[in-house]
Amino acid sequence: MEIPVIKMDELYGEKRSETLSLLHSACAQWGFFWLENHGVNEDLMNKMKGLVNKHYEQDMEKNFYSSEMVQILGSEKVSANVDWECGFMYHHQPKSNSHDVPELLRTTVSEYGEEVIKLAEQLAEAMSENLGLDNDYIKKVFSKPSVGIKVAKYPSCNHPELVMGLREHTDAGGIILLFQDDLVPGLEFLKDGKWIPIPPTEGNRIFVNLGDQIEVMTNGIYKSICHRVLPNKKGSRLSIATFYNPGADAIICPAPKLTYPSQYRFQDYLNFYSTTKFTDKVSRFQTTKAIFK
Repeated sequence: MEIPVIKMDELYGEKRSETLSLLHSACAQWGFFWLENHGVNEDLMNKMKGLVNKHYEQDMEKNFYSSEMVQILGSEKVSANVDWECGFMYHHQPKSNSHDVPELLRTTVSEYGEEVIKLAEQLAEAMSENLGLDNDYIKKVFSKPSVGIKVAKYPSCNHPELVMGLREHTDAGGIILLFQDDLVPGLEFLKDGKWIPIPPTEGNRIFVNLGDQIEVMTNGIYKSICHRVLPNKKGSRLSIATFYNPGADAIICPAPKLTYPSQYRFQDYLNFYSTTKFTDKVSRFQTTKAIFK
């Protein structure tokens, strides 16, 4: 199965309709996709990658391999409640924790966050449009969006069969934009009961997946998908994941336009159905919603 690829620049040209359709299908049928021509500065992306790898080699790697978890691996299976990863979380907005970020990365991670927010907002607008909602619907529901960047390395592991890099889960929030390793694999998504390997990044592509709140807001039309990270013997995998999430006080519920009528007597529906049986089902539900709200 070939993972969908969305070329962001085509959302603003002659192929807009075709690209919107492809994006809708990717969100509804897959819950994840690649982004190309996304507009995030590639020099900044390369700088970010280089600085994270430098920080890992200078500070994180030694601490990780001297940890208790690593010491016991090989003699016994590591607890199922731990992950073979190291890194840090940068909170960009609404309140920055830049003082907790390694000084080497402080300025660059903030600049990167600003660029990726713009991309997340463009995606949110296109998704809202595809759903027949106002273009700013998702952004408004998110209220004051919370944006954080999880910077992680999944170190090389001599016994990958004994531990998980990151246990399987769905993401709690909204839109997740991942800039990942260009050499070392490990990320997998569950589709139709099978784990689909996500190959290393090519040409500074960004990988996008949807979180639980998007599934709720779209009344299940768009999906959040279970995923995991497997450790690797042959190298340490880089992961820079930006989370564009609802603000803490945002009220999340299915968009009213996307819900079925909330309640009605079945006989009333049958009476209406008898005169609309051969009309489009979606139109019938929309009219029913107006009648029985």
